[in-house]
Amino acid sequence: MKYLLSVSLIALGSAAWANCPEATVADPMGVAAGAYPQQFDLSEFQTAAGCEMSFRENPEIAALNARIQGNPDTLPPVAERLPAEPLVVLPYEMIGQYGGRLDGMSNATEAGTSDLLSVRHVNLVRFADDLVTIVPNVARDFEWNEDFTQLTFTLREGHRWSDGAPFTAHDVTFWYNHMVMDTNVIESPRALWMADGQPFEVEALDDTTVVFRLPSPLPGLLASFAADFAQPFQPRHFLGQFHPAIDENADANAQALGFENGYAAIAHYYGGSDWKDVPSPLLRDPSTVESLPAAVVPTLEAFITVEDTTEGRRYVANPFFHMVDTAGNQLPYISEMDERYVSDNEVRVLRMVNGEIDYKSQSVTLPDAPTLLDGAEAGGYTIDLRPQIGMPVFGFNVTAADEARREVFLDRDFRLAMSHAINRPEINSVAYFDLGEPRAYLHFDPVPPFATEEQATYGTAFDPETAASLLDGVGLVDRDGDGVRELNGEPFTLTMQFSTQGLPTAVAELVAQHWTDVGIPTTIREVTSDEYRAAQAANELDVINWSKGQPIPIVLGSAEQLLPPFGGFFDARTGMLWARWIETNGAEGIEPPAWTAELAETVAAWQQHQPGTEMSNELGQDLVSQILEAFLFIGTVQAPNPVYHANALENFMPPQTWSYEYYRMYPYRPQQWWLNE
Repeated sequence: MKYLLSVSLIALGSAAWANCPEATVADPMGVAAGAYPQQFDLSEFQTAAGCEMSFRENPEIAALNARIQGNPDTLPPVAERLPAEPLVVLPYEMIGQYGGRLDGMSNATEAGTSDLLSVRHVNLVRFADDLVTIVPNVARDFEWNEDFTQLTFTLREGHRWSDGAPFTAHDVTFWYNHMVMDTNVIESPRALWMADGQPFEVEALDDTTVVFRLPSPLPGLLASFAADFAQPFQPRHFLGQFHPAIDENADANAQALGFENGYAAIAHYYGGSDWKDVPSPLLRDPSTVESLPAAVVPTLEAFITVEDTTEGRRYVANPFFHMVDTAGNQLPYISEMDERYVSDNEVRVLRMVNGEIDYKSQSVTLPDAPTLLDGAEAGGYTIDLRPQIGMPVFGFNVTAADEARREVFLDRDFRLAMSHAINRPEINSVAYFDLGEPRAYLHFDPVPPFATEEQATYGTAFDPETAASLLDGVGLVDRDGDGVRELNGEPFTLTMQFSTQGLPTAVAELVAQHWTDVGIPTTIREVTSDEYRAAQAANELDVINWSKGQPIPIVLGSAEQLLPPFGGFFDARTGMLWARWIETNGAEGIEPPAWTAELAETVAAWQQHQPGTEMSNELGQDLVSQILEAFLFIGTVQAPNPVYHANALENFMPPQTWSYEYYRMYPYRPQQWWLNE
C-alpha cells in the first residue's frame, strides 16, 4: 500500500537531501489532486526522487529528554532514534520551525482531554483527511485476507519506545493477550476487541509482523484501530516485568518497589481500562515516583508526560518519535505542550477570547460562537464552524433503583411523550442560531443511506397535546390541576445533571423547561464530566444526556453503543443493571428485554458485510427500525460546532467534522503544527 503525491523537491526542503536533483516525485496512485494522504513510504520516496534523505532534530531535544524521569541521560544520533522506514509527512503549508509551547485546556482533572490527546495520539493506522481512506501510521503496512477474518500488520524495523527500547510485534500481542484479555488487568474486554462476542487470536510471526485472526468477519476492525483512543500496543519490556505470565519474578519485582504484587504495579501505571490517559504515578502518588523506574509508561506518542497534577499536565517532544517531514526534520516541531484544567465554561471562553490558548475543540459549543467570533481579531485566533458528528440526546434510567420510576422510564410511550414535548425549533433558534436541523436518534450519524427521511425525523415534532395524552396513558396525571403530574399520589419530578462537555447549557435549560411545561417539573444541575460519569456508572441518574451518534465506519468496527449499557464509560449510557446481568450470566443485575438480544444479533450480522452492499443496506435498515422501535434515546438538534485555533499555529488544517468519533485532530497529523511566534 503506497501513498505518494506529486510534489516539487524544492518545496520540500531540498537542502536535507543528498545528491538530490531538482525533480518531481512519481505519483503511482494518481492522487496528486486529492486532499489525502500526504504521507510517504520512505524507501519508495527516495527511489522515485533519486535522493537519499538525511535527518535533523529539534536542537532542544536533549534538554527536553532530560526532563523525562527514567530516560537515559544521553541520546543516540537522530538517525539511530528513527525507524529504518520513518513515516514521511508532507506539511500542509510549509516546513516548520522547532520550538515553542502549545497551550491548551480541558474541563477538569478528568484523566486527560480528547483535544490534546488527539494531538499526540498514534495508532497502527489512521483515517486520512478524507475520513474514508485508512492509511498506515505506526504500522508500515497492513493487509486483509479475502473474507475479513485475518488482518496482518507489518511494523517499522527499528521503531523505538520513548525510553529507547525496541518496539516490536510482541508489544501488540502483549497488549491483547495479557492486558485486554486478562481480567486481573481489565475487568472485561470492550466489545471493540471482540468479533460477535468472541475474542481474537493475536500472534507475532516475527518482530515486525503481527496477525489478528478473527472468529468471524469483521471488516470494521481496521476502522476501530484508525479512530479509537486506545492504543493496540503496550511496552512488554516495561509492564511485562510486573506481569506473571511474562516474568516469573513479577511479584518480587513489584514488591521491591513497594507494591503488593505485579498486578498492583500494572494498575499504578496502566489503570483498569485501555483509556490512554488514566492518572499516571505522578498524579496517583507523586511520593512513589522517585523510587520507580519511570514516572509514566513508555509511549510511541509525539509527546511524553512530564507533569501530571490536579492543575493540569505538561508534555515534551518524544525524541524517538517515528515521523519526519519531507526535509528530513524529525517531528513534532513543537517542543512542549501545556494542558491546564479549567472547570468553569465562562473562564474557558474568557481565556480563549484573551488569546491564551492555541487550540481548543472539546466542550466548545455553538452558543459560545458569537462571543468567540467577536474577539477573534483582537485575540489573534480563528473560529471554524464545522459539521458535528453526534448531537445532544436524552434518555432515562431504565434500571433505576426506584421500581415505580423504573416502570415509568421503561414505558416507550413515556419516552415518546418526552420527545414530543421538546420544542426543537426553539432549541435551534436559541442555542444554535437556526443553523441546526431537528433529528431523531438513529445511532448512525450522518444519516445513513439505508435510513429514510421519515425515520430521521421520527418523533421530533413539537406536539404538547400528543405528549400530554401519552403521559396520561402512562399514568402520569395532573389530578389536582396544579400543573404537576403525579405518580402514586406524589408529584413526579426530575433532576437533570449535565456537563458542558456533553451538551450546551442552553440545551439543558430549554429541555428542562419543555418538560416542565407538560407537567414534569425538571431541575438542572451542572456538574463536572467526572461527576456525571461516576453517577451514571453507579446507576444513580434519572435523566441521561450527552452528545451521541457514530458514522458507519466506527459502528462497523464496534457494536459497543448498541449493546447494554449502550456505550463505554465516556458515553451516554442507560441500562447499567442490564449490562451487569449480561456480564454475570444472570447472577446479578436485571434481565434485559428480548429486543436487546435481537438488536445485538442484527448488528453482529451487519458488521460482517462491507458497507454499500445489498445485504449491508438491508441489515442496516433493519437496525434503524429496531433502534427506533426501542426509542431508548431522544434526539434533539444537529448543528455545527466551533473549532478554535491561534493564528500563530501554522500547518493547521480545519477538521472536516467537529467530532470525537474520528478522534478530533488525529487524522490531520498535528505533529506538523508549529508556532510562528
